[in-house]
Amino acid sequence: MAVLTEQANAALWITISRPEAHNAISSELVDQLIGALDRAESDGEVRVLVLTGAGNAFCGGADLKDAFSDLNSSEDHLSSFLEKARRLLSRLRSCPKPMIAAINGLAIAGGLELALCCDIVIAAESARLGDGHANYGLLPGGGGAVLLPRLAGTRRAKYILFTGDTFSAREMLVAGIVNQVVPDTQLREATQALADKIASKSPLGIRYLKRIVDDGIELPLETALRLENETFATYQHSADLAVGLRAFVEKRKPEFLGR
Repeated sequence: MAVLTEQANAALWITISRPEAHNAISSELVDQLIGALDRAESDGEVRVLVLTGAGNAFCGGADLKDAFSDLNSSEDHLSSFLEKARRLLSRLRSCPKPMIAAINGLAIAGGLELALCCDIVIAAESARLGDGHANYGLLPGGGGAVLLPRLAGTRRAKYILFTGDTFSAREMLVAGIVNQVVPDTQLREATQALADKIASKSPLGIRYLKRIVDDGIELPLETALRLENETFATYQHSADLAVGLRAFVEKRKPEFLGR
């Protein structure tokens, strides 16, 4: 199996497990990741997803042996591979449940794009992140050149993209790509603690929050504010809002139902 799953409390850990290939993205890996996402989205016991890698890499990008398996007739095969990879990245971005990337090592090119599709990124101190496409005359095929400037700003994004360099976790923290940097030995513990904290909130409320942020950033200000108001008007009739307000009045921790 190229993808392993493990549930810890209300978090589902999804581990890319091709350590011999630096967890490179292959067609098989894409199929298995999409399958894992499908199961996680329909599982009411899963409130948070964590994406990480096995061994010393998070993901080293696309498996070029797979993408360019036949250079003499590569156009159709490459187009098919890229379409498949884009479908995975689109599924990651549209996942209604919060997703944390736990960067345990190298995250390059497609690996960086995987991280950019997640909601929150925690990186081990020794992790290295970068785009790298320019080093081989390639272009990002999974949204990297579009998502990166939205998170890091245009100038930082161009520097990362144009140089093809890799950067430390702390440099990417400053750039706004990484949310938190922790010692290597504490990556699992810190990520699980964050996942548990998010999972303790209203699953419905977090889902609505994610939708407002992701959709609202693409909209004019007044339209985005209207989206927020309309979403609240829907949420105010939920059981979770009633549970939260009752817990606030009674000065206790709420036990959300997810509806």
